[in-house]
Amino acid sequence: MARVSGQLLSPYVKRKRPLTLGIRAAGQEKLIELPPGAVALLMEILEAMAAGRGVTLIPGNAELTTVQAADVLNVSRPFLIKLLEENVLPHHKVGKHRRVRLEDVMAYKARIDRQREKVLDQLAREAQEHGMGYDLR
Repeated sequence: MARVSGQLLSPYVKRKRPLTLGIRAAGQEKLIELPPGAVALLMEILEAMAAGRGVTLIPGNAELTTVQAADVLNVSRPFLIKLLEENVLPHHKVGKHRRVRLEDVMAYKARIDRQREKVLDQLAREAQEHGMGYDLR
């Protein structure tokens, strides 16, 4: 069901315009208008569901616990604590507990992803230069 719904929505996401949907329940039909961002988000949710992945929605201004932040980054909690203590990631305390803003976690993730991409590009270039099976064709 998620896959079929996603396929039906796909052409409308590309238009980046509001979309009016009809909802039918208990014999009644209502129309709702979705902003373009909501249409794209719904499409992403349907794709994830169709692939059997879970979906978690977190407001952009959310503050995460260290466990949640570690999960988002796919690292261990001790590694995340080390990042916080080294001021690699900003945080603040609520009582004795550390909190990290989601936007800071996502900015760190984007920064690390860019660094990884550069390293992988360099490794690929070196492999090509040394003829290690990565031809420049």
